[in-house]
Amino acid sequence: MLDHILVDVIGTIRDSFDRALLQRQAVEERFQVDVFLGDVSWETSYSLPGEEQPPRVRADLSVDWPTWSQTSYRSWSIGEPPDELPEVVIEVALRVQRMAEAPDTEKVMAALPVTGPLVDPTDLVRTATTIEQVRTETDGERGGRRWAAEATYEGSIRFSEQQLEEPATIAPVFDGLTRWIASTLITLADLPFSFLPPGEDDV
Repeated sequence: MLDHILVDVIGTIRDSFDRALLQRQAVEERFQVDVFLGDVSWETSYSLPGEEQPPRVRADLSVDWPTWSQTSYRSWSIGEPPDELPEVVIEVALRVQRMAEAPDTEKVMAALPVTGPLVDPTDLVRTATTIEQVRTETDGERGGRRWAAEATYEGSIRFSEQQLEEPATIAPVFDGLTRWIASTLITLADLPFSFLPPGEDDV
């Protein structure tokens, strides 16, 4: 078995989402390595349980392990104190989709927290919010229309020496993150918008 803090992080996040009773979108999970820069990333998607496919609301989580973090982690693992302890970069995209009409932007923004639940209030911050209108040609000359809204949050988690020595101690951080994601998805799903049934053109 591979002994690495990133593997522990991935396993911890999966367990945290399970405890938050969210449903994994299996086809959306990806593990990637940048062969030029050496950065490693892992991406996964979750929705509320019982949702149709694709779901009305979805959370996409990305965890990036930069090359410098790998260098720092290697130094620490062989007993050489690094200049900086390693960190993972976190990006969360919260999406509400399949809306039948243009959403009330103020209601969408009111449902989206400005910051997330990490240790410091500025560790996970909302960086962008987009409203999408998608037009398809499947409903005659007029075409079908649907709308979506997505907010992106970015931050990072710097590991302490204790967390590196005892990876189980990182669980509370990610438990808080997944509970926050679940709560926000419920709030988005409860918005008073009309949703279209899922179709083959949905994204």
